[in-house]
Amino acid sequence: MRLATSFAWVLLAAISIGNGVAQAQTQPDWDQFLVGVFDEARANGIRETTLHAALDGITPIDRVIELDRRQPEGTLTFDEYMSKRLPPELIAEARSQYDQNLPLLLSVSEVYGVDPTAIVALWGHETRFGQYTGGFDVIPALATLAWDTRRSDYFRGELMYALKILDEGHITHDKMQGSWAGAMGQSQFMPSSFDGYAEDWDRDGRRDIWTTKGDVFASAANYLSRHGWQTGEPWGAEVRLPAGFDTSRAGHDNPAPLSQWMAQGVTFKGPPPTVGADEPTTLALPGGPNGPAYLVFSNYRVILRWNRSDYFGMSVVRLADLIRAR
Repeated sequence: MRLATSFAWVLLAAISIGNGVAQAQTQPDWDQFLVGVFDEARANGIRETTLHAALDGITPIDRVIELDRRQPEGTLTFDEYMSKRLPPELIAEARSQYDQNLPLLLSVSEVYGVDPTAIVALWGHETRFGQYTGGFDVIPALATLAWDTRRSDYFRGELMYALKILDEGHITHDKMQGSWAGAMGQSQFMPSSFDGYAEDWDRDGRRDIWTTKGDVFASAANYLSRHGWQTGEPWGAEVRLPAGFDTSRAGHDNPAPLSQWMAQGVTFKGPPPTVGADEPTTLALPGGPNGPAYLVFSNYRVILRWNRSDYFGMSVVRLADLIRAR
């Protein structure tokens, strides 16, 4: 380990508001922080050779701190977002990737009970079918965020999972690339999600979500399956709300039977999805109370377990529909 004397943040003030009073937290010394990481990882059974290969000589990454501090501006409307995320070329590529990988996708679908179009849609949205998986070294990026005071506990846990992944031999340190926040591979799993859901489809002893398509597809399918995906079930559909409808009922925390929404005058714009009257259903208003309205079912809420954003969720299910509708 070496002292990061050139790093701009020797002492950072992390502001927390408690009872209306701002409190400054002192940034820990980097070398002392790494000593603690070594000790904790050893206690978790990580081998010494793995720790030194991964941690020796690393320094905090200024760019990671900058990106973590940047607040989302939220300037895109829902319609703008959907246009941006679903350009014609992406739709065409998604259909092509689906066709090229159909035998493998069908095999994965049969094992996990997840629609192959959902797998391809997530794959396309996360990394443009494996083309853009992130250019940051995962260990230094996670170490930077664990050392920083803003979300240190969360990222320290992710760092421990990442070291475990290296220790188990799923990927080498030099190839463990991902986003600035540590999301990895073609499925963009955080290390804890990798530990819980990544799969070794080809049975080579490694769960390789970076380069092995079978592992990528099976890992995404396993995640969806374990969160309750029901193959062949509709995700939902666009609806009309009656005049004066109380839109405060929108949201995914309190689903109600479909029959209750129908009894209150909500109607589908197109053919009603084939689900039972008692199907747990929620109202989604991704563009706000004056935008389009959707009644959505359990598979849509499973997609939100991947990324709890209606913008993201709607773009994924729409892409899956477009792959299917040919």
